[in-house]
Amino acid sequence: RQKINTTFIYVTHDQTEAMTLGDRIVIMKDGFIQQIGTPQEVFDHPANLFVAGFIGMPQMNFFDAKLLCEGGKYFVSVGGCKVELSGDKQKNLAAKKVSAQAITLGVRPSHMVLAKQPGNTLAAKVEVSEMMGSEVHFHANAEGRDVVVIVPTMDATGTHIDSFHAGDQMNLTFSGNVCHVFGQDGKNLEF
Repeated sequence: RQKINTTFIYVTHDQTEAMTLGDRIVIMKDGFIQQIGTPQEVFDHPANLFVAGFIGMPQMNFFDAKLLCEGGKYFVSVGGCKVELSGDKQKNLAAKKVSAQAITLGVRPSHMVLAKQPGNTLAAKVEVSEMMGSEVHFHANAEGRDVVVIVPTMDATGTHIDSFHAGDQMNLTFSGNVCHVFGQDGKNLEF
């Protein structure tokens, strides 16, 4: 493509091919366009639950949660975890005058963080752990949902992370800049 400097339309069901080969991608479902954007835009700002679940490996984790508005700020609440959303997300939701409501919260597996202690965390029970070399993929149950948590095997100081085994409890958290907030209609409430 670069040698002949022309535009190609490439049709694939393989999201990895689309993400790595495309300058812009069009995601379709049942013959209807769900979202158009660069691979990074679609990954970072999925328009709806379908796109969020389709783009990214492993798939995004979804939770039944609540969007709260307290003191002019937005928070998400799931299980015992309450997280203030980032400034950009605050602005986007406020601009659309989004009210407090039941939501589907999306958090990518690599954005879930192990907390050292319970308290403002999401409790999860490990079902399977998969050692992948530089990271471990934990398959767990949190709030009645199957979730995947990707954790580096070593932290920034070079300390190895203690492993969890099937049946162990873990405490999870995430930051407000990695939350994806979907309404009951499945659409991203920010956009």
